[in-house]
Amino acid sequence: MPSRLHLATAVAAAALALASCGRSEPETPRAQAAPAAGRLTVQVQTVADLKPAPATLTTRDMADARARIPGVLVSLNVKEGDVVRQGQVIARIQDDRLNLETSAFDAQVRAAAAEAERAQADLARTQDLFEHGVYAKARLEQVQAQARAASAALAAARAQRGASAELAGQGAIVAPAAGRVLGADVPVGSVVMPGQTIARITAGPPVVRLELPEADAAALKVGDTVRLSAEDLPGAGGQGTIIQVYPAVTGGQVMADVTAPNLPQDRVGQRVRASVKIGERKAIVIPRRYVATRFGVDYVRLVRADGTLSETPIQTAPGSAPDNVEVLSGLRAGDVVSPAAAR
Repeated sequence: MPSRLHLATAVAAAALALASCGRSEPETPRAQAAPAAGRLTVQVQTVADLKPAPATLTTRDMADARARIPGVLVSLNVKEGDVVRQGQVIARIQDDRLNLETSAFDAQVRAAAAEAERAQADLARTQDLFEHGVYAKARLEQVQAQARAASAALAAARAQRGASAELAGQGAIVAPAAGRVLGADVPVGSVVMPGQTIARITAGPPVVRLELPEADAAALKVGDTVRLSAEDLPGAGGQGTIIQVYPAVTGGQVMADVTAPNLPQDRVGQRVRASVKIGERKAIVIPRRYVATRFGVDYVRLVRADGTLSETPIQTAPGSAPDNVEVLSGLRAGDVVSPAAAR
């Protein structure tokens, strides 16, 4: 019995020893090493100090097609969005009183013409009798004066009739410039007054008109670059150039016109987000490819002194170029970062 017990104990001890020899110790995880390619040393740069400015897509000028005479709008040939040419008749106003006045002047012209014809006949007869010694020269001069007065009266009647007809013709409203109709909201049949706007028409090339406080007016210079929102103006390339700074200050604001390629002409009045350079400042700017975004938080892969990587959260803002970002916090000059796409 004792020998069997000792044998079983020895077998168990041997099995335990074998099992312990086959078990391996867990390895401690090692930090990932940063690849040498693509490393960037963070530096402080001088960048443009940009200030957001409200801007509106518009045209260089606006033309108003206005009524020149009072009356009733009897026709309107355009609607919003139509393209018109300069001088095109777009509406017509009618005033029946002017037509009656023109008819009255026509009658006066006919009466003056008859009087002038009679005066010329009297002059011809008196001239013949004067030459035969029947009438004295004083009588001839009197008839000549009457003939000249009759001719002048005829000319005055014709001028009055022409002025009345011209005034009636001013009922035709023409486009003052070639462009696109922005508004034509006066219904046909409405009574209009002189100077009332019947249609509003764009004139000139499209521009982005921005406004800045008068304190920043000195920063606006013709030829400077202005950043434009690519979401608002997809075809403009993200930037434009100042072509005019208006000298007048209105309500504490200074206006400037910005031109850019491929500005749309069918969205006049659209709000555009713009940024204007008002100075320079120091900032940290890195390429966007060094930044990774997860769950709304931006990270960079910071290279430690021993060559390993650690992801550090940063706060960013749009950079001066579409492929750059400005680091507001999380990095300092001298830090080394690795591209976010590196593995």
